[in-house]
Amino acid sequence: MIETQEERPAIREPLRKVGITNLRSVAKINWKGRVYTFLPVFEVTIDLPAEKKGIHMSRLVESITEAMSEAVEEEVKEAHTSLEELGRCIIKRLEGKHPHKRAEVWIRTHLIIPRETPASKRLSYEPYDVEVGVIKNEDGSFEKVLRVKVIGNTVCPHAMANNSGKTHIQRAIGELEVKAPFDRGITLEEMVNVVESSFSSPTYTLLKTPDENAVVQKIFENPKFVEDVAREIFSKAKERFSGKVHVRVISQESIHKHDVIAETWS
Repeated sequence: MIETQEERPAIREPLRKVGITNLRSVAKINWKGRVYTFLPVFEVTIDLPAEKKGIHMSRLVESITEAMSEAVEEEVKEAHTSLEELGRCIIKRLEGKHPHKRAEVWIRTHLIIPRETPASKRLSYEPYDVEVGVIKNEDGSFEKVLRVKVIGNTVCPHAMANNSGKTHIQRAIGELEVKAPFDRGITLEEMVNVVESSFSSPTYTLLKTPDENAVVQKIFENPKFVEDVAREIFSKAKERFSGKVHVRVISQESIHKHDVIAETWS
């Protein structure tokens, strides 16, 4: 078999990231004794030296498939206790299949967290967008990037103060990113909680009438600008997580044709 990937390219320029993206698969994670099933989207990349024409794409896919098979066959007893551990496992398998100095694995999926509604105490399963990145540096060290996206509500304190308590409500989207050494104990669920607790009120998939009333009352008791939300997320995240923190909040304005944004990072 002719390995055209090993030929010299016409333009000898090293590439920092080459690989596969938008690969869908299944992942099982054993977290705190409970098995969670995810349907994530993967991106796996490695660096490519100037003297090689291309990489062996199938070897990247093999690394993902074998890591998944390991989890299924062993019933995830000890295999993968987090998405970032799964990412590192993929890189470790790739080390024996394809030469590289630097590698990245990114996993995008949804985290479903059961919540209790505020008044009727019904169980509501809430979805959150999460992303995990695992990076192997050239010196062999590993670091991780954790991202969560949470939807909440805010109510405008300015309109409330100038309109006899009447004001406008908007949906807000809070994004939190933490970059840290791999062994730092940071959970996606705690990151979600930090963001969600910083809005005027959380949002819920299921709301009965008493719950709707409770949410509205909480919003009006806790008016916030988008700037207030961003500052609160940032403050809580710096206190709880050891790493570089990035916060971005977008307010989808109800009385404007534009949105409002607040962003900061450490």
